[in-house]
Amino acid sequence: MSVRRFVGANSRDVMRQVREALGDDALIVANRRTEGGVEILAMADEAVDHFEPSPSSPPAPASQVAFSSRDSDPLQAMSERLLREMQEMRELLSQRQSAGDAPASATTDDPLSRLRQQLLSVGFSEELSDEVLAALPTSLAQQDADSALAMEWLRGQLMARLPVLKEETGFFDKAGIVALVGPTGVGKTTTTAKLAARFVMRHGTRPVALVTTDSFRIGAHEQLRIYARLLDTPMYALDAEQPIDELVGRLQGKQWVIIDTVGMSQRDQRVIEQIAHLQGGQASVRLVLLLNAASQPETLEEVVLRYRQAARAAGAELDDCIITKQDEAGRLAPVLDIVIRHGLRVLFGSYGQRVPEDMAVADPAALIDQALSASLGKGREERRPPSTSQPHSVSLPRWSRDVLGQGRRLSSVLTRLRERIIGFSALESVWNIASLPSVLQDKRLDALLASEPCADKGLGMAWSPRRNERGCDWSMPDLALDADGGWLALTSLQHRQPAGWQSRLLRQGETLGAAVHLLPVFPDPATLAWLEAQHLTWVTLVAATQRVYCQGERYAQRQLFTDSPLTHHTDLRFRGQTVQLWHTHMAVEDAAGTPMLAWIGDVRDPENGKRIARRYWLTPARLGTDVRSLLVIQLQSEGVSSLTKRAWQQLKDSDDGEVSTEVRLLMASGIAAAAGHLDVANDDAAIALRSDLLRLLGTTRKRRDTAMLDALVHAFMARDAIRQLSSVSREGLE
Repeated sequence: MSVRRFVGANSRDVMRQVREALGDDALIVANRRTEGGVEILAMADEAVDHFEPSPSSPPAPASQVAFSSRDSDPLQAMSERLLREMQEMRELLSQRQSAGDAPASATTDDPLSRLRQQLLSVGFSEELSDEVLAALPTSLAQQDADSALAMEWLRGQLMARLPVLKEETGFFDKAGIVALVGPTGVGKTTTTAKLAARFVMRHGTRPVALVTTDSFRIGAHEQLRIYARLLDTPMYALDAEQPIDELVGRLQGKQWVIIDTVGMSQRDQRVIEQIAHLQGGQASVRLVLLLNAASQPETLEEVVLRYRQAARAAGAELDDCIITKQDEAGRLAPVLDIVIRHGLRVLFGSYGQRVPEDMAVADPAALIDQALSASLGKGREERRPPSTSQPHSVSLPRWSRDVLGQGRRLSSVLTRLRERIIGFSALESVWNIASLPSVLQDKRLDALLASEPCADKGLGMAWSPRRNERGCDWSMPDLALDADGGWLALTSLQHRQPAGWQSRLLRQGETLGAAVHLLPVFPDPATLAWLEAQHLTWVTLVAATQRVYCQGERYAQRQLFTDSPLTHHTDLRFRGQTVQLWHTHMAVEDAAGTPMLAWIGDVRDPENGKRIARRYWLTPARLGTDVRSLLVIQLQSEGVSSLTKRAWQQLKDSDDGEVSTEVRLLMASGIAAAAGHLDVANDDAAIALRSDLLRLLGTTRKRRDTAMLDALVHAFMARDAIRQLSSVSREGLE
């Protein structure tokens, strides 16, 4: 037998013997202490497969067992029994694997598997399903997780990844030429009439014209001509080989022109010629791809790939689509899957022949709900393995799909950041300025800031100290606050503000609409009187030695709380940690008799109660204790300065000094404000956004705030790289 006995003075000595004799993968069968030290029975791992104690042999008679127990080592007998059981378990697992039987829990009890199976069953692809579920929070992946919460999370993830037209006005109020393209029978002519009717309802008949290039189908001109007559709009015919410029002279005074193009198979080489003719003239033509929701997934995949290739070959972009024939589709998930994976924006959904009733602006909630509620029915398609649920006749290499997946996640993250954080689009504009030649940067920044991109969007300001940050030659910009207390992504540079506190407060009140001010120092008497006269909300940090009056006596603020217990506490995030703020307050006055509340707060570790920091504040007595949330916000704003230093250094190391100081400081502080915003938020959307950001970074970190910062820097740099590559890609591929 392959079991060997090793004896030594202690466990370390015996284990050394085992490793030397059997290697690091040795299997410890049994161990016990003896009078001489420690005894271990061990064997090489591969020897288990060759051990042949017959598991099916009948049990030995009692007399034989008794005899064996007297004449053999009990430890040896136990080791044999353990080895027999191990071999039986291996044989059982092998049988299960060969039969293809998965454990029941993998399909019924595991929330991740249940969600994945549901996505696949309604028609989403494995690729998108795995991408979405990779961000499933740990709390929802537990066996006892609420399935309704998991489904709501899944619904939110899919909605966030589905780009749509926000408002109908965004499409119809933009003058120009729109061309509908797509395969034969997808519904271009009917959709042309629906769009024209909606435009007429908004702007009247005078500014609109219809154009058809379809001279192949019998009656195609006549069908559109009937719609044009009903709408009282002119209709023009254009040969497929004619450039649009030949019609421009006849379209004078028409603000909105819609072209019904010839339907062509995605495999028809003339698709490229058709789009090239549309884009070949001086007039700019917007392309919109129509996708038939009732088509097979592999057909839709091929349509998107071929038509977008044709658009790129003509030097055009094809990023918008309209989903047609929703009423004829058994499942909506396949077309949404393709739209999401290719990053198309859905403008409208069409679901019937009535003009213009049977069309609506794309609603992500309604589309995703319709997709998830669909069922396959019973039959052969339902039993088809997931790996073959959506075959694609046209596909991309695995590495290309991985890159596209990263691009989709980046696009989704940036879109949600723009929607969530006020000023994020302005921060992107600052980053765009950084890519310009240095001689142009300051001028462009002046123009951007003069436009006041965040005007009337800030509830308040978290003001920074009027000094340079330690070890830096710049001072921390001031942070604007939104209505929920979150930081805006576009910060306010100190040296661009007027002198004097009252002037600064007035300026930000006029531009941002700021009515709440978190001050780093106690204001001078004139400023304090102005704040009170304006009935503004303010909170000010003060030193422990700040003098105040309590019941007619003058005290340093620390003396007020010498014997006062801290009775209230609030949970918060502070410098990347989850902590508690324990605090209390007392009614006081300043030298001028202004009634105020004096506060003391200890930031403590919730696990051991250790004090991390102590702060003192003064607030207006008229606001009472409602200012507690502002104390928390001011504490949290302290962490943004350290994040700004980290971002500043990263940017300085990567830009080689070619970015102006002001631009770099706005970039660094804006990224830090966005990271801090996400770190302190605890709603479901913020949790999902943090997860997707960390997936972009590709690593996990212990400190969430710095991880958010690094992920945002990575996202911006990836965005800039993609923009740069897209601008030179055609030159590089020629």
